[in-house]
Amino acid sequence: MDTTEIKDAPPPSPQPTVAEQKRAARGATRPGDRIFLGLSRGSGILLLVIMAAIAVFLTYRASIAISKDEANFFTAFEWNTQLIPPKFGIAVLAFGTIVSSIIAMALAVPIAVAIALFLTHYAPRKLRGPIAYVIDLLAAVPSIVYGLWGALILVPHMNGLYGWLDDYFGWTGIFSWQQGAPRSMLTVGILLAIMILPIITNVSREVFRQVPQMHEEAALALGATRWEVIRMAVIPFGRSGVISASMLGLGRALGETMAVATVLSPSFDIQASLLDPGGGTFAQNIASKFGEASELGRDALIASGLVLFVITLLVNGAARMIIARRKEYSGANA
Repeated sequence: MDTTEIKDAPPPSPQPTVAEQKRAARGATRPGDRIFLGLSRGSGILLLVIMAAIAVFLTYRASIAISKDEANFFTAFEWNTQLIPPKFGIAVLAFGTIVSSIIAMALAVPIAVAIALFLTHYAPRKLRGPIAYVIDLLAAVPSIVYGLWGALILVPHMNGLYGWLDDYFGWTGIFSWQQGAPRSMLTVGILLAIMILPIITNVSREVFRQVPQMHEEAALALGATRWEVIRMAVIPFGRSGVISASMLGLGRALGETMAVATVLSPSFDIQASLLDPGGGTFAQNIASKFGEASELGRDALIASGLVLFVITLLVNGAARMIIARRKEYSGANA
């Protein structure tokens, strides 16, 4: 090798810095890209502004009502805004909202995940399309239709289940039944589970379909059974997606109005048993009382809506933190 060629070779050009690369990219951006960037950025800022405006409105109206409340807003077991002075609290509403949502999630999530796994890994090709189509139709059914079905069909047929729970689990106190009308938190939870089942199923199904084929083939090549493939390759990959789907379902369960108002027998007391009628939820209470409420009563209902708003934000924030742990799959930190 001629050493003179090495000596006379020009020095390598320095690599551009990150800042220079960004400036070059901005300079090379086409007008359409700049317009799309501006629209995307503006949409994100607009969403934040709307959320902030909602929070400010709810906080302002809630502060007016709470300042005139003679009871403890967070612990009182009554809702009498017509009294002088008014007394109202959200203890019963918070309890009913959380309990009914927990029941709905406990019933819906396992069934939805099982259906999604069946459609993606077990069902014959001829059955996948019709079953998925029916599930999509269930997701489009209005909530009032679910409420009418629950009041006319579900409630009259709950006596057998309630009697069975009372016979075998009544000793716990949670499932004791006094032979009252089955318009209780358990019935509400079952109805909400039916309503959120299509949402969780559809999202989970799409997530499981995105599992890389090579992961499943590698597990099969190592001698894994179909269930072991699902347990070791499919479920870990789709865990963040299932959590996201569950949060979507939980959001609907927390804010469901007409179906709960149609099925539940509301009362401002907390029953020890899930089978006894009574209780209430934030959305149901707002829907049933807003039309006939006075100005102060509406402010009180808005105050309860603010609490529901905060609960929803906390739930979504917790879900975001859980999903971020699976950032290699979820893109949470993208």
